[in-house]
Amino acid sequence: MIESIASALDWLGIVVFATTGALAASRKQMDVVGFALLATATGIGGGTLRDMMLGLLPVFWVSRPEYLIVCITVACVMFFVAHIPQSRLRWLLWLDAIGLALFAVTGAERAMAAGAAASVAVAMGVVTATFGGIIRDVMAGETPVILSREVYVTAALVAAFVYVALMLTGASRSLAMVSGFTAGFALRAVSLYWGWSLPRYKARPPGGLPPA
Repeated sequence: MIESIASALDWLGIVVFATTGALAASRKQMDVVGFALLATATGIGGGTLRDMMLGLLPVFWVSRPEYLIVCITVACVMFFVAHIPQSRLRWLLWLDAIGLALFAVTGAERAMAAGAAASVAVAMGVVTATFGGIIRDVMAGETPVILSREVYVTAALVAAFVYVALMLTGASRSLAMVSGFTAGFALRAVSLYWGWSLPRYKARPPGGLPPA
């Protein structure tokens, strides 16, 4: 039962992130190959980097090519239906919020299963959740969302931290996964709705001296 929940969340994250990649391609009016490229890079990019950093080779989609097939299938479907949503950017942001929280949890879960320390597991959750979106935005010629005034990486960090913390306290794996996802998605959703952001660094004179 627990394994099926983890697998379902992983697959849902792949589909959601692949969809955001395809929506980004539609905004740039790419051809179907461009759709496939962005959907695949977004869907498996973060997980690929995570596995490489953890030394889990070959990376997950090489031994399980169905992940690649699903990404390409999502891209092909979206090529014909991406015009339906009136606001593709809004859809992209909310789907990305779901994928972000899902991958933060599943990334941390995979790292813990590989024997990584708690802090490393949290970091791998953040990497899994954010780097697919960064790759998508760079390839689509968009400003990466990580550089915007939005709570993004922080939401992934919260999701991964909640999951790892609950696992360390002896909570059930299913409770930890659901709680981590809920915490991360809620923070990202509230920040999108209310326009929240963390305080930004502001330039100041060096050494505390007043400007000339």
